[in-house]
Amino acid sequence: MSSSSLLCCLLVVCVLTVVQIYAAEERKVLKVFNLRASDLNSGLFQTPDPYVKVFMGSGYGGKTEVKNDNTDPWWKEDFNFFNARENDLLRLEVYDSDVVFDDLLGTCERSIKNGTWQHQCFLKKGGSLYYSYTLEPLQ
Repeated sequence: MSSSSLLCCLLVVCVLTVVQIYAAEERKVLKVFNLRASDLNSGLFQTPDPYVKVFMGSGYGGKTEVKNDNTDPWWKEDFNFFNARENDLLRLEVYDSDVVFDDLLGTCERSIKNGTWQHQCFLKKGGSLYYSYTLEPLQ
């Protein structure tokens, strides 16, 4: 067997091994829930009309409803992402809804881990976002 044939065989074996490991990885679902904020700041003499956009990796999960004139909103929506993996990036963006364009109040990012977790994130323009998530096997 020539050295190039041996090299090709080794490459095929390596690729097949990686494919098997990837295929054997358990599919999981990420559920993001219990979103609320406190002490949101929209600017001088304004009360924010906040909402949250939810992303996992490059996937967009949707957004919450707008809570008009509310510095301490609590949103009832849940967001689910299928085929999630541990260490995927969860991103939450908090906006103030306006007539012309919406103002970004802050962004929260976190690598997800197995289990159920609760987090607090301090927003760039003031206030905090609180949220929970669960990463578990797909049933």
